[in-house]
Amino acid sequence: MNKTRPVNLDLGTISLPVTAKASILHRISGVFLVAAVGVLLYVLDLSLAGETGFASALQLLGSPVARLIMWAVLSGLIFHAVAGTKHLLMDLGIGETLEGGIQGARITFVVSAVLIAAAGVWVW
Repeated sequence: MNKTRPVNLDLGTISLPVTAKASILHRISGVFLVAAVGVLLYVLDLSLAGETGFASALQLLGSPVARLIMWAVLSGLIFHAVAGTKHLLMDLGIGETLEGGIQGARITFVVSAVLIAAAGVWVW
C-alpha cells in the first residue's frame, strides 16, 4: 500500500453528484418513514381509544410542534414516493443513461420541492 497517497477524511469537502444526493436522500427518507410509523401509530391508537382519546388526538395535532412533525412526515413520504417513481421508471428503461439520471434527479428535487411546499400550505 502506498503510504504517501493523499487521504481526504473531511467528508464535507467531497462534492457528490446530484444523482448520488438523490439516492442518499431516498434512503434517508425511507429510514425516517420507518421511524415515523411509530408516531403515526401512537396518534391512531390515541384517536381510537374513545371520545376522550379522539379529542386528545385533535388537541395534540392542533399544536404547532405536531403540525411541524406531520409536515416533516409528509415531506419524507413525498420525497420517497417521487424518488421511488424515478427508480421505477429507470427499471423500465427510461432515463438509464448518465444524462437521463442527472435529469431525473433534478426533476425529482423540483417536483418534490413543489409538492412539499403544497403540503406545508395544506398542513398549516
